[in-house]
Amino acid sequence: MAAIAFGCSSFALLRAKQNDAAPEPLLCTQNFSLLRLKQSLRSCASPARWRSMGVPRASVEVVDDRLIEREEKENVRVLRVGVICGGPSAERGISLNSARSVLDHIQGGDIHVNCYYIDADLNGFAISPAQVYSNTPADFDFKLASLAQGFESLSDFAEHLTASVDIVFPVIHGKFGEDGGIQELLEKYKIPFVGTGSSECCQAFDKYNASLELSRQGFITVPSCLIQGSEADESELSKWFARNQLDPKSGKVVVKPTRAGSSIGVTVAYGLADSLSKANAIITEGIDSRVLVEIFLEGGSEFTAIVLDVGSGLDCHPVVLLPSEVELQFHGSVDVTEKDAIFNYRRKYLPTQQVAYHTPPRFPIDVIESIREGASRLFQKLGLRDFARIDGWFLPESIHVTSSSDSKFGRTEMGTILFTDINLISGMEQTSFLFQQASKVGFSHSNILRSIIRHACVRYPNLASFGSVSDYAPRRSKTSLLNEAVHNCKGTRKVFVIFGGDSSERQVSLISGTNVWLNLQAFDDLEVIPCLLAPTTGDSSNEFDVSSRTVWSLPYSLVLRHTTEEVLDACTEAIEPDRVALTSHLRNRVVQNLMEGLKKHSWFTGFDITDEPPVKLTVEQWIKLAKEAQATVFLAVHGGIGEDGTLQSLLEAEGIPHTGPGVMASKICMDKLATSLALKHLSDLGVLTINKDLRRKEDLLSMRIGNVWHDLISKLQCETICVKPARDGCSTGVARLCCVGDLSVYVKALEDCVLRIPPNSLSKAHGTIEMPNPPPELLIFEPFINTDNIIVSRNENGHQILWSGQSRWVEITVGVIGKQGSMRSLSPSITVRESGDILSLEEKFQGGTGINLTPPPSSIISNEALQRCKRRIEIIANTLELEGFSRIDAFVNVDSGEVLIIEVNTVPGMTPSTVLIHQALAEEPPMYPHQFFRTLLDLALERNI
Repeated sequence: MAAIAFGCSSFALLRAKQNDAAPEPLLCTQNFSLLRLKQSLRSCASPARWRSMGVPRASVEVVDDRLIEREEKENVRVLRVGVICGGPSAERGISLNSARSVLDHIQGGDIHVNCYYIDADLNGFAISPAQVYSNTPADFDFKLASLAQGFESLSDFAEHLTASVDIVFPVIHGKFGEDGGIQELLEKYKIPFVGTGSSECCQAFDKYNASLELSRQGFITVPSCLIQGSEADESELSKWFARNQLDPKSGKVVVKPTRAGSSIGVTVAYGLADSLSKANAIITEGIDSRVLVEIFLEGGSEFTAIVLDVGSGLDCHPVVLLPSEVELQFHGSVDVTEKDAIFNYRRKYLPTQQVAYHTPPRFPIDVIESIREGASRLFQKLGLRDFARIDGWFLPESIHVTSSSDSKFGRTEMGTILFTDINLISGMEQTSFLFQQASKVGFSHSNILRSIIRHACVRYPNLASFGSVSDYAPRRSKTSLLNEAVHNCKGTRKVFVIFGGDSSERQVSLISGTNVWLNLQAFDDLEVIPCLLAPTTGDSSNEFDVSSRTVWSLPYSLVLRHTTEEVLDACTEAIEPDRVALTSHLRNRVVQNLMEGLKKHSWFTGFDITDEPPVKLTVEQWIKLAKEAQATVFLAVHGGIGEDGTLQSLLEAEGIPHTGPGVMASKICMDKLATSLALKHLSDLGVLTINKDLRRKEDLLSMRIGNVWHDLISKLQCETICVKPARDGCSTGVARLCCVGDLSVYVKALEDCVLRIPPNSLSKAHGTIEMPNPPPELLIFEPFINTDNIIVSRNENGHQILWSGQSRWVEITVGVIGKQGSMRSLSPSITVRESGDILSLEEKFQGGTGINLTPPPSSIISNEALQRCKRRIEIIANTLELEGFSRIDAFVNVDSGEVLIIEVNTVPGMTPSTVLIHQALAEEPPMYPHQFFRTLLDLALERNI
């Protein structure tokens, strides 16, 4: 089996530069994994890495092994970085997620971050960091007038930046961010910034212009036709179809805006008429006035590559990291249009099983090196700076692409390489390609972002001192169980963050666990180890033997995936000998390329990620190791054994502290009917429950639907019904049924085991309904509670809330936190739905959708009623014997503060955009994410086991 030597070899390169001597590389193979794992759990960080217990590293620094506060250091200049997000593009929600991630990972030490927002009308605002964490774009626009400092013009905004920041880091995706708009403004006012200049951005962002320039520079390009003006020109497009031998009735092409980023408005069309229709739609909808029609690259494989400039001064030295292959996957029977789908917005930014990534690609090694060589050359030829992401396609030898020159770059013995999209400001969400690829070669999130910023500083004479020696020393990551063993000490506390599982919310669980893991790494007294609870294999003999289920301990880079299935596949791939050898070879080559440039920069102090293999354990072994390490388990497994008391029981039996409520509270809250029964006696205290009817799936499938419907409306005494799984999470399988036809559609979905019910399949308009997989055996039917729609409208006077208030009931969600018997309610949130009557999975957990009003505005509920509501929420929490933290969903009467309970989630979503974060930030003083998660962790140690 091939050994992995990367971790120490990359550090050795740096040590050789600094000390002219490098230690022998540390070799570790899967055969030694469990031994190394056990050694690691008895270890802790060295004194130089140890800082104050419970204090984030941003607030303290180490000099000569001495712990000091930042303020004690003399002659240390703090670099003021202005992070600008938002913009007019439909990708502004992703921009906000990028801004959160950048803020998380660069704030502190010798960098101070100021945050700014550009709205859809190109108005500039100075915003607080709390606003970056707590709001979606709609929230921003709604609250800007009251919470942000606005500027009269972009000129005033630029003048403010001149006085307030040293350098700007733009994270605006699409228009005004990557087309040269913000760059031109910054150049006009001589404000230093990260990234490519305005004229180069303008050329590279326009797909048509970039294609022409690539062709001039000797690259093979995709045959395309430009459509521009108020309406598509049929004659020109018809000629282009003929030249490229495309069937005018069914020829498959890609239609995309030339200036709207790599995801917005991109679609597949079939034939001339469909192409014209989709091109006209892009024009008439105002997405872009220029549309590109390209041939569909049938049989090709898409890839994306991050390019990092490590040159000195004005010398460009681009190094391409390990590229990623983008594999579209289709499950079950799908129609031809679905199989012809492309890597669109949803697949790129939302967790879906329709796409998987492979880093490095599963291409021949010569092809991968050609991709790296071509992307590097493209970066230089187009005059790009600091970093970029370049997308393209690899076409096997059997597929031929016409080209005007046989000498053009991209032809290899194995096939053809084409570069198609240039992203000047790559997405910087927690699991984005930037961080996936950077972690593969030794950079943590913080290290890669700081390196990009420091490199940009070198270009500006007045920032030369910031581009020299850095006071920031990256610490070697402690996320894997395979860290090198050192002497036993009491400097660190082990934390196992576990996520994944079988439930329909396992993808949200991955996002939650990743967010918790990254935030807790802010504390140097913690060693945080991410762990994946693998799905069951479907073997019924082992289905209920929880102790034999698989848990994977994950190295840093393998956590950064979009789905649990992808993480699991990556684990299997990471221990396959041939794959290990290929990855190690390519990684070492990339690291050598990087060090050729980085060794000339005194600000670069080392790589901090080792790419160790994952470790496969049983749940029984994992719990034993947690006990030996005296670890605390942070539970982020939503639904299933993570929320029904099963994991809690196993941990408590061994005396292992864990976050969240104990066994009995978890069991009761997982069962929605049991929760209702446990609270039924509180009606005199203003806590009400909803009547419920429990049905077995097999009964629904065997009985006549008409009889079931009439029986339900008779028992529940209502005309509209809400159906939901009895023992699943809060977001899947929930639907409003208005008639027997709706029930028939829902039951058919259960019978067919569909993954989702398409929008508007039921009689009342709704969005996509994600369904549990496998379908639930028990379902609850209850009266649908009518509430008045809350609408956030926009007019010339700004934004306002429209609410009729006829029913006097609104839906809230609220976090509770504390010790058993003394739980405290956070400020409730009202979430304004963007479609339908049931909040979608995306509106609950994904950035960029939904509007959270935290706290609820006084125009809807008075402060007196709100306080009564919070007291009743606390009664609910203490009656159910909750502890640590949980989330309660309910309806509240805006006059009386009476609470009608919906459900209780003992392992609630902990994604970057969840309402729990919003509510923690609404506290006084605000509780930022890393502080919030640390508080939950500390409460776990105080629990009674």
